[in-house]
Order: sequence, then C-alpha cells, then structure tokens
Amino acid sequence: MHKMRKAIPLLSFLFLSLLNLQAQNPPLVIEDLKIDNVSNQINDATAEIDVKGGTPPYRYYWSKTSTDTNASKSNGLTEGISHSVTVRDAVGTELSREFEVESESVAETFNGTFKPIVDVFASVIFWDPFYAMGMYDNKVYTDDGQVVKNPNGTVRTNQIPFIVIWLIFGALFFTIRMGFINFWGWRHSIALVRGKFDEDDAPGEVTHFQALATAVSATVGLGNIAGVAVAISVGGPGATFWLVLAGLLGMASKFTECTLGVKYRDIGADGVVEGGPMRYLRKGLAARNMGGLGKVLAVVFAILAIGASFGGGNMFQANQAYEQLSSQFPMLQGMGPYFGVFLAVLVGVVILGGIQSIAKVTEKIVPFMAGLYVLAALIIVFKNIGNVGHAFTLIIDGAFAPSAMLGGFIGVLVQGFRRAAFSNEAGVGSAAIAHSAAKTKHPVSEGFVALLEPFIDTVVVCTLTALVLIFTGFYQDDGMGGAQLTSQAFGSVISWFPYVLVLAIFLFAFSTMISWSYYGLRAWTFLFGRSKVTEIVYKLIFLVFIVIGSSVSLGAVLDFSDMMILAMALPNIIGLLLLSGEVRSDLKSYWKKFKNGEILETKK
Repeated sequence: MHKMRKAIPLLSFLFLSLLNLQAQNPPLVIEDLKIDNVSNQINDATAEIDVKGGTPPYRYYWSKTSTDTNASKSNGLTEGISHSVTVRDAVGTELSREFEVESESVAETFNGTFKPIVDVFASVIFWDPFYAMGMYDNKVYTDDGQVVKNPNGTVRTNQIPFIVIWLIFGALFFTIRMGFINFWGWRHSIALVRGKFDEDDAPGEVTHFQALATAVSATVGLGNIAGVAVAISVGGPGATFWLVLAGLLGMASKFTECTLGVKYRDIGADGVVEGGPMRYLRKGLAARNMGGLGKVLAVVFAILAIGASFGGGNMFQANQAYEQLSSQFPMLQGMGPYFGVFLAVLVGVVILGGIQSIAKVTEKIVPFMAGLYVLAALIIVFKNIGNVGHAFTLIIDGAFAPSAMLGGFIGVLVQGFRRAAFSNEAGVGSAAIAHSAAKTKHPVSEGFVALLEPFIDTVVVCTLTALVLIFTGFYQDDGMGGAQLTSQAFGSVISWFPYVLVLAIFLFAFSTMISWSYYGLRAWTFLFGRSKVTEIVYKLIFLVFIVIGSSVSLGAVLDFSDMMILAMALPNIIGLLLLSGEVRSDLKSYWKKFKNGEILETKK
C-alpha cells in the first residue's frame, strides 16, 4: 500500500508530462499540397507537400518509387493519373493524400489515358507465376542479407515475367522437338542464304537472303544498342551468358514458325504472297479439327501485329532516331515534325513498292550497318584483348554466383533471357511474315534460313555490345541511359564513333520501320481483305504515325505498343506447339530427301 502511494505521484507526473507534450505538439496536418504541371511535355509534373504539427522529423512515402523518403517534393510525375503521398512523423502518426495532375496537352492526355491500360496489360504478360505459387522469395537482398528498398521505401523485388517464361519454354520445347536443329542446321542455313540452292522457278517474291535481311532488319535495332546496356547495367556481366543461351534456343522457335509460314501461305493470282501466323493459325489448326480456336488465335494475332507495327515498329523507331540525332546535332532541337515528314517520305518511297522494294533496300542496309557495328565492336575487343580473361570471369561468375544486389541468380538470369526475347522476337511470329514471301518449293528450307536470325541478332550483335560495355568498364555506370551508355563505351576507344553510332541508329530505325510496315500490312489485309484501297489506307496511316512519333513524347503509348509485340507470342506459340508435330515430320522428310540428292540442286 505504501509503495502504491509512492507510485501515484510518479504516474501523475508522467500523465501531466504527456498532456504537456501533446499541448506542445499540435496534431499532424497537411497544410498544403502544391501541384505544378511544368510544361506540355509528359511525365514532368511536380507535387510538393507542406506538413505541420506532429513530431518531426517527417518521412514522405510517395507513390513514385524513385522519390526519396526525405523529400517533401516529388518530380517527374505522370499527368492525368492518380498519385499518392503518405507522411509519417517520428512517433508513427500518418496522414495520406491522393491527388492528380491535370493534363494540359494532347501528348499528356494520351499518356495519362494509356498508363492505366499499360498497367493492366503488364499485370498479365509480366505476371510472375513462380512467385504467385510461393516457389521463391522475390525480394532483393544486399550481400549481408538486408532487404533492398526503393528510394520511396517500398521493397525492391525480382520478377520472372510470364511472357519471358512462355518464350523460353517455347524455345526449349522446339529445340528438343526439332532434334537440336539450332546446333547442327547452321551449315545448311548458310548454304541456302548464299544462294547455293536458289530455285528460280519457285513460287514467292524474294530470295532466301532478301527474306533473311528483311526479317533481321526488323529485329536488329535500338534494342541491340540500348536494351543490352540496360540489361548489363541492371543485371551485371552475368546477364550476357543467359542472353547468349536464350539466343541459341530461340533459333529453334524461328525455324518452326518460318517453316509453317511458308507451308500455309497464300499466293494470289498476281503472285503476291500473304503469309505468317495469321495464315498458319487459321489453316493449320483447321486441318487438325481446331478451326474455331485457329480463327480466334489468328484474329487476336493480327490485331496485336497491327498495333505493334504502328507503335514499336514505327513510332518508337522514329522517336528514338530523332532523339539520338538531335542530341548529337543540337541544331535539330525542336524540329521533330520536320524530321518526321522527311523520314515518312523516305519510308513511303520504299514501302509503296511492296515486299520486293523493301527487300532490295534491306539486303543492302542490313549487311552494311551490321558489318559496321560488328567491326567497331571487334576493334574495341581486340584493343582490350588483355582484359578478355577478366571479362569472361565476370560473365561466368556473374551468371552463376551473382551479387545479391543485382537480384541474385534469378535477377541476372531474367535480365539475360528477357533482353534476348525482346530483341530477336523468336516465338513472336513476326519473322514468319517476311519469310513467307521467299522463293522456295520447300517450306523447311526457309525454316533453316530463319534460324540464323537469333544467332545474328542476339548471339553476335547483342553479345558484342555486352562485351564492349564489359571490356571498357562502362557496365558499372548506371547513371546514363541505354543508348548513351553504349555510345560512351564505344567513344572511349574510338573517339569519333558516337557520330557513326547515330548513323547506325538512324539506319536501324529506318530498316525496322520498312520491315514492320510489311508485317502490319499483311495483318491488316488478313482482317480487311487485300485491295489497292485497303493497302493504301494502311500505308498512309503508317506514314502519319512516323510524323507523330518524331514530334511528341509518347511514354505509355510506346510501352503499350512494345507489350503488343510481346503479346503476339501468346497466340503464336499456342499454335506452334499444336503444329510442331507436323513440322518435325516435314523436317525428317526434307532432310532425308536432301541427303539423298532428291531436292535442291546445287548451283555451280
């Protein structure tokens, strides 16, 4: 009882102190939230919050992951969508506020409209089934086991995107199904591309080499220059190993889809070829009593291909070509629309002539630009040949025992596979449209030609880009953008090469656009029928999008169109899996007849 009496004054003192403390610290309140739409450009809005009361210091948890928790101001916000900020004081009291920045330009409206659509689309094709099933911990840890957090305080995570799993699964399945053709078929492929077995009287519009050049021109582009730099800077040198492996496996996917492209193509009375996944999904599956499924898959593929041709195959290329040129030549700043009109005229001159005109251009541009790029990369590699042992040690160690900060083994593997899948488009089905136009009586022969594409695009060009970044040490610099990083790496050894790289990017963009115009056109005529009117309408729309792509910042619109390219793999690989048995049978028959000298007479 005596002890209790002594405790009462102490408790009273603490209670009064608490009351006094509360009197000294008024409640936490958000006094003001200033929102500023800085310009009519996208993703440049700002929001600044003013907080009073509570117990300082305050922490600010913005919905934008790159904004630090100590910052009361968030920059680079997207206009037209919802954002949020949560303020927390030293004793844990929290207040939250949601807000939106009003769009003030057409570009901002487009970007804000597409951003939620992109998020939904991404939740499907980038969904992580392994994490959803609880098969691994997707958090990123430091080397001492601490969880890595984004600047805004959220936990940084890895992701194994469903679409990448789908593409790699397909590539692995077709590699096994076709008897590892990607490792033994290349010699016959080269002979076909060299014209050793060209058939002058065969149906089709272009030679084996022209079909290959057209398809390669659509895949070799900015992804090989900027995309690889991103993969290496994020995943480290080890991503190179998985990139090469994915490229090798992708050769079997290209073989399968391009064989089917020729087998189920339609040739009009005027000799014009229409082929690609739209045709073999509809006709091939109908022959297997799955006509309903085939029609649905074909229509879905065609819609995605048209969207991809306007976006990733057009606007993105025009946008990046202008950005790179204007950054190297400041006098072009603000002249995007004029550049777009100039580029549209160049593209229009080529695509109005059809696939034969496109093929004549790509067969000249592709060897030149790829040869120039490869030569420069080899010069840098040989100038740094003393680093070769160290570089390959970094690649192998990084592939199998990577730093936890890079996301560990899963993070590095996904970076390599993802870049290869995005770059060579093996399994996407786009190349089958170009190869369908090849002059051949034997569909399997064109499959052999097509399997060289991932080798050229990924195993050669992407790998050389990675080696340049590793040899020069620029892979450690994550402060620059992808294309700029590659440019600096080349420029550190060949001082004038950044100017050449700008030319290469322009040619890459130009060739990609003319090839994708053909892909989109074939998908368009599949849906709307082939006539002069439908073809002219598509081509005019395509040319208009070039001017748009060069003139405005596109943001989420381009993210959406890139996802459409990847989404093409969903219907395509379903069809390839169902039709792979007949491709395997055709391959066995073709190879037996070829070995017996029954087909393909050798030209002297």
